[in-house]
Amino acid sequence: MSTTVFLIVLGAALLHAGWNALLKSGGDKFAAMTAVSLGHVPLASLAALLLPLPAPESWPWLLGGLALHVAYQTTLTLAYRAGDLSHVYPIARGSAPLIVALVSVTALGVHLTGMELMGVAIIGTGILSLALVRKSDGRRNPRAAALALLTGCFIAGYSLVDGLGARLSGSPVAFFGWQAIGTALVFAVLINTLRPGTVRGALTVQKWRGLIGGAASFVAFAMVMWAFTQAPIALVTALRETSIVFALLIGVIFMGERLDLAKLVSTFTALAGAALLRFARHM
Repeated sequence: MSTTVFLIVLGAALLHAGWNALLKSGGDKFAAMTAVSLGHVPLASLAALLLPLPAPESWPWLLGGLALHVAYQTTLTLAYRAGDLSHVYPIARGSAPLIVALVSVTALGVHLTGMELMGVAIIGTGILSLALVRKSDGRRNPRAAALALLTGCFIAGYSLVDGLGARLSGSPVAFFGWQAIGTALVFAVLINTLRPGTVRGALTVQKWRGLIGGAASFVAFAMVMWAFTQAPIALVTALRETSIVFALLIGVIFMGERLDLAKLVSTFTALAGAALLRFARHM
């Protein structure tokens, strides 16, 4: 992985942690997520209009990624309603490389080196221990952990689908632009059907959270989408999970979340496993 790709993915990780913090800080989590999703549309529309249309062979992947992003947004919102940013985010993001590796080995016939398998084991240890971290009031929170892990499954899914689709598209940022527009519309209609008035709240009370968070989210995803075409998907996915550290720091410093030794050790264990996956083939 080149230095340019490395730095771009690292920047995307910071932006990703930032918009997740904005989402977590919103009073109505569904309105906040709807605002962020709709906040993609201005930049996504520019990308769709100004850049070449994605190649037709990438369209099925675009639609598959759209469905996975809607599912991801739904479960992530539910997880943030149940738990802290510094608890939910590491499980959701840290589990994705683990799931991608497991699917690759068991279903796709991909061979992993000993170092890569060690990285998977370390991530698994970190995630399992994070599931035991207590809430800010000192109680266990298995619901938040379960929802975060489900979110991680969808992250792994869209990472693989988006990566393959972006490579086929010939225009990765436009690919994500069209996908983001579709995702925003589907998610907004779905949530407003289940919870009438949510879109109104997203466009009024949550307007600035949507504009800022949506722009940060779009740029972060577009940067990663481009990186998928420049480096192996598994390496990009693993490096992106440095956002775990950014989320932990934001949650503790700016949101007053409880920091204890268990949460700190668990988070950095998962991150160490992701880093080992990133560098395994060069060791």
